[in-house]
Amino acid sequence: MTDIRIGTSGYHYKHWIGRYYPEDIKPAGMLSWYLRDFDTVELNNTFYHLPKESAFDTWRDAVPSDFLYAVKGSRFITHMIKLKDPDRGIVNFVPRAQRLGRKLGPILWQLPPGWNVNVERLEEFLRALPKGIRYAFELRNQSWMTDAVLDVLKKYDAAFCIYELAGYHSPIEITASWTYIRLHGPTSFKYQGSYTNRQLEQWAKRIDDWKRTLRGIYVYFDNDDSAYAVNNALTLKELVGTATAHETQRVSRETGRRLVGTACCSARRRA
Repeated sequence: MTDIRIGTSGYHYKHWIGRYYPEDIKPAGMLSWYLRDFDTVELNNTFYHLPKESAFDTWRDAVPSDFLYAVKGSRFITHMIKLKDPDRGIVNFVPRAQRLGRKLGPILWQLPPGWNVNVERLEEFLRALPKGIRYAFELRNQSWMTDAVLDVLKKYDAAFCIYELAGYHSPIEITASWTYIRLHGPTSFKYQGSYTNRQLEQWAKRIDDWKRTLRGIYVYFDNDDSAYAVNNALTLKELVGTATAHETQRVSRETGRRLVGTACCSARRRA
């Protein structure tokens, strides 16, 4: 049976208060509230700094046994050393992520937009990664969209991350026995805008087709502006049939209310 996980990239957003979280929620209560609706989240703060081992222990112990964390790989590895001398970065990062135990899902490596393709370094990096973990690669530079890169990903059962960002749609490529999708928003502005029902229905149709052959499908919405990510994720869960009755009721009852409000944090910078 295909493991289908749909959630958001991050959950700790102050600007979701009043749109998704209740007005009186404390930061420490956000994850518990998020767990009412989702069985997965993409940890993205792991990209910006290396959390302490105790942080991963806390995340592990805070969620039920069937919850999965996708973990975004450190930018030290992807952006600063650009996968070079892979053991230097892997030894500090991956063992910490492994402290999540059975709650560890895929690790996502987002490569920088200014770095041109380097197939040899990609394969060296994949060869050095610990086995038994699913790895996905979001390729932000179009020079990486080559058959040679796809062949290397297929060789190691690593997923080509399918994504939409600021009006750009990556190719839809399946390179592994599973797939990973990041939806950063449907507009020309990063992390903004809400997907229409028609757009979400198209993704639901793809998921329905993929589940016939793939072992896992992971989808994360990153259009966190105005809590659009939450609403889109809940709607997609309902469309693909993974929503609980509780979630379905919340989609129909609360979607309109949660989307009331103007955009916030649109000027923020993020990778």
